[in-house]
Amino acid sequence: MYVLGIESSCDETAAAIVTERKEILSNVIYSQIDEHKIFGGIVPEIAARAHLEKIDLVVAKALADAHLDISEITAVAGACGPGLIGGLIVGSTFAKTIAMAMGIPFVATNHIEAHALSVRLTENVSFPYLLLLVSGGHCQLCVVHGIDLFEVLGKTIDDSVGEAFDKVAKLLGFGYPGGAALEKEAVHGNDGAFFLPSPLCREKSCDFSFSGLKTAVLIASQRCNSPQDKANLCASFQKTAVNILGRKTKRALNICRAKNIKITAVIAAGGVAANGAVRKELHSVSASDGLSFLAPPPQLCTDNGAMIAWLGVEKLLLNQTHDLNFAPRPRWPLGE
Repeated sequence: MYVLGIESSCDETAAAIVTERKEILSNVIYSQIDEHKIFGGIVPEIAARAHLEKIDLVVAKALADAHLDISEITAVAGACGPGLIGGLIVGSTFAKTIAMAMGIPFVATNHIEAHALSVRLTENVSFPYLLLLVSGGHCQLCVVHGIDLFEVLGKTIDDSVGEAFDKVAKLLGFGYPGGAALEKEAVHGNDGAFFLPSPLCREKSCDFSFSGLKTAVLIASQRCNSPQDKANLCASFQKTAVNILGRKTKRALNICRAKNIKITAVIAAGGVAANGAVRKELHSVSASDGLSFLAPPPQLCTDNGAMIAWLGVEKLLLNQTHDLNFAPRPRWPLGE
C-alpha cells in the first residue's frame, strides 16, 4: 500500500509517501518562512499563492524520492482542515484531482488528528494514550481512544503555547518564527531571574491560558538592559511555559486514573513537541506515573506530509474513504 499525503493547511507545502509497514519512502516540505518573515507572521493570501506555485513540484519530488510512478499510488490523503482556507483548498483540490484522474480512493484528513496519530508511525503505541497537542495554533490535552475517538480533557481558552513562544520571540527581537531561537537563547539564561505568572494552574481543570504570560513578558522586557537580561527572560519564560504544560499533564493523568482509563503512554505532538525542555518535563511527569513518554522525531512534529499519509493508511485499513465533494474546513475540532 502506497499512500500519498498532501499537507497545505498553513505555511508548509508538503507531500510524502508512506506504506502500511510504517515506511516513509519520501517526505518533502517546502517552507514559506522567507515569504512571511518580512511581515512578522503568516499572510493567508501569500500562503495560498505559494501553495499553488509549489504544490505540483513538491508532489513530483515526493514521487521521485520514493522511486514511484503516480500509477503505483494506492490512495491519496489530503489535509482538509483545520487551517487557512486558501491553502486547504489548494492542497485538497490537488489531492482530489489525483484521486479522480487515477481512479483511486481519496481520504480527507484532519491535520490535527494527523498530529495526534503521527507517533504511531514511528513508535509502537496502542490505544488509549494521553496526548498533549502543542503547536502554533493548538494546545490541548485529550485521551486518544482510537481512530476518530478523542476525549478532550482541556484546551487553551485564548492563545496556543506555540503562538506564545513565537510572539515572545518576536517581542525580544528574534524575528519570525522565533520559537526555536528562543529555546537556544534560553540555554544561556538564568530561568529564575524573572518571576512570571502561571495562569489557570490553581484551577482544577486541564484548560490552558497563555495570553497573561505573554503580557507579563512584555512588561518584564522593559527591564532588559543587556543581552544577558534578554537571555534570562527567555529562560524564565520557557521554564514557566514548560511548567504549565507539565502541571496540566499531571492533572490530566490524575483525571484518567479517577475515570479508570488505563493509559498506555503519554504522547506529545505538534511543533512545540520538538522543544527539548518540553520533552524533558513530560518525560519526568510520565515517569512519576510509571508511564513511558513518546513523541515523533522533531522533523515529524511540525506540519508534514508523512503524518497526513499515515492517517490515510490508518483510515484505509478501516475502509474509511471520502467523496470528492468533501469540503475543506477552516475549523474542524478533533472527533467531529
